[in-house]
Amino acid sequence: MKKSIFFLLLAPLLAACAQATPTATLAPSETPLPTATKTFTPQPPTLTPTFTLTPSITSTASITPTSTISPTPTFAFPSAQVSVAQAHCRYGPNVAYLHAADLYEGDTGTVRSRWYLSNWLLVKFDKLDYFCWVAPSVVEVEGNLDSIIKLDTLDLTRIGRNQYGPPKNVVVSRDGEKITISWQQVQMTEDKDRGYFLDLFVCQDGHYLWWPISFPDQYTTHYTIKDEAGCPAPSGGYIYTVEKHGYSQPEKLNWIPAP
Repeated sequence: MKKSIFFLLLAPLLAACAQATPTATLAPSETPLPTATKTFTPQPPTLTPTFTLTPSITSTASITPTSTISPTPTFAFPSAQVSVAQAHCRYGPNVAYLHAADLYEGDTGTVRSRWYLSNWLLVKFDKLDYFCWVAPSVVEVEGNLDSIIKLDTLDLTRIGRNQYGPPKNVVVSRDGEKITISWQQVQMTEDKDRGYFLDLFVCQDGHYLWWPISFPDQYTTHYTIKDEAGCPAPSGGYIYTVEKHGYSQPEKLNWIPAP
């Protein structure tokens, strides 16, 4: 009895299932194809490189303005060439100064300075390793003499060594418009004896005159010169002993002004 009831209940369910699931019918000639089974093969992840751009810092050049340097013109001393057969180059700007060198026609050099009281030129001759003075009448000059400076002082003690020293017992006396300078003889050997040199400034006829004078040997021990009133600067000067190596220290000369 229980089995009959069970089948009565089961029959309608089976009929419903038969209608819900259709059954595929294969043609006799067809061979069932195998059902493809997807096999998953794990692949390593493809790494796409990520580029991080680090900004490149380019320094901006700092442009410093550069001044344009104009070439400094090289100063050219006037040139000098001896134009006479023979001449003297001296240690001072006058014939009263000690002889420094012999010059001959064609000797060349450059003019370095002028004397402020005359036209004498201080020249560096190519053949000499020192400077000396020449009269403008014995050289031909090319160039502008106004471009060089004038000298107003001379240091005669730098020329060489004088072993005798200045004259002693120097006396200056006035007799009206006459000035007499006297001194004691300096005993020098004959080969060295070059006498004495007086570097004077005197007043004559209202003119203030530079008056250099020399004596050739040691035996002249006095000198007289005219000196008047009427000039803006005082008269006076210096006396030196001179030997072949150079000048002594100077002895200063002072005298009473003219009335």
